[in-house]
Amino acid sequence: MTTIAIVGQGYMARTHAESWSKLGHGENIKYICTPRPGNPLEHAPAAVFVTDFDAVLNDPQVDMISVCSPTDTHRDLAIRALRAGKNVLLEKPVALNIRDALAIREAERESGAVLMIAQVIRFFRGYQMLRDEVRDGVLGSVLSVRGARLSNRPDWAQWWHDETRSGGVVVDFSIHDYDQLNLFLGEPISVSAVSVNSLGPIETTVEYRGGGIGQVLSFADTASEVPFTSSIGAIGTGGIAEYNFAAAAATAGAGVNRYTRSGAGGSFEHDIVDDDPYMSQVKYFLECATAGSRPGLTTTESAIRALEVSLAARQSIATGKRVVIESAVDNAAAAGTVFAQ
Repeated sequence: MTTIAIVGQGYMARTHAESWSKLGHGENIKYICTPRPGNPLEHAPAAVFVTDFDAVLNDPQVDMISVCSPTDTHRDLAIRALRAGKNVLLEKPVALNIRDALAIREAERESGAVLMIAQVIRFFRGYQMLRDEVRDGVLGSVLSVRGARLSNRPDWAQWWHDETRSGGVVVDFSIHDYDQLNLFLGEPISVSAVSVNSLGPIETTVEYRGGGIGQVLSFADTASEVPFTSSIGAIGTGGIAEYNFAAAAATAGAGVNRYTRSGAGGSFEHDIVDDDPYMSQVKYFLECATAGSRPGLTTTESAIRALEVSLAARQSIATGKRVVIESAVDNAAAAGTVFAQ
C-alpha cells in the first residue's frame, strides 16, 4: 500500500496533500513533518505531526515523500530520504546552487529510488499542447520563445523574501519559464537580465546554442486586484502559438485558460477546462515510483539546467553583464523523453 509523508505545512504542502487526496490517497498520508506543527491539513485527515524527520525515514511503511519545505533544506532532506530508499517528489527549485543540485542527483543515482522535481508547469494542459504541436512539427523549427509570470507579492511565507533561503524571484519564480525556454530551444549559452527592483519587473534574455532566443518577463508584486497570470508563446518557421492562463480576479469572476495557434497548419483556438496540473503531476510521480522508472517528463537534469539559467539571471542582474553558462548536464539528459510521450 502507498504510504505518504509530507514535509512542510505551507501552501505547497497543502496543495500536495489535496492532490494525493484526489487520487484516493488522502487517508494514506501518515505524517506531516514540520518543525512547528500547526493546524491539521484538510486533505490529510489521518496524518500525525512529527518534528523529527528520522521518524519518517525509519518507518518502513513510508514509501513516498513530498518535500515541500524551504529550498535551503532541499539538499539535506532529499539526500537523506533517497538514501533511506524513499521515493521523493521534491518541490522546485531542486536546490539553491549547482553543487547541492548535483549532490542530490548523485544520491538519486546511488539509491535506486525515484526522484522527481515538481516542475508543475510541464503538467499544465496548455503547456502540454504547445509541446505536442512542436513535437508533431506543426510550428516547424522553433526560433523564439517568450514566457511571462506575474503575481501578487508572495507574502504567504516570510522565508521566501530571504534570498539566501529562496533564491528570490528568478530562482524560485521564473525558473518555471526558464525551464520552458530550455525545453523548446535546447542548450542555453548565455543570459542577460535587468530588474526594476528585487521583485521585478525583470526581463531576461537567454541565447541558445542552436541560434534560438528566449525571453521571460517576471513580476512578483502586482496590484492586489490583478490575478496571477502566466503565458508562453513560440515562433516557429511554420507558425506561431500562444498559451495564456489567468486565475480568477477577486472582482472579475472566471479566469482565462486558452491556447491559440496560427500558421501553415491552419488556425486553432481552444479554451481549456477541468485542468488539474498538480494532481496530474502527483499521478505521474506515483506511476513512475510504482514502476521504479525514472520520470522522463521532468528529469533531474532539466531541473538543474533551469537552475543554471536562474542563477545566471541573478548574476546578470547583480553585475549588469551578460553571463555565459557552462552547463553541468548534457543535452540528452536534460531533455529527457518529454517529446517522445
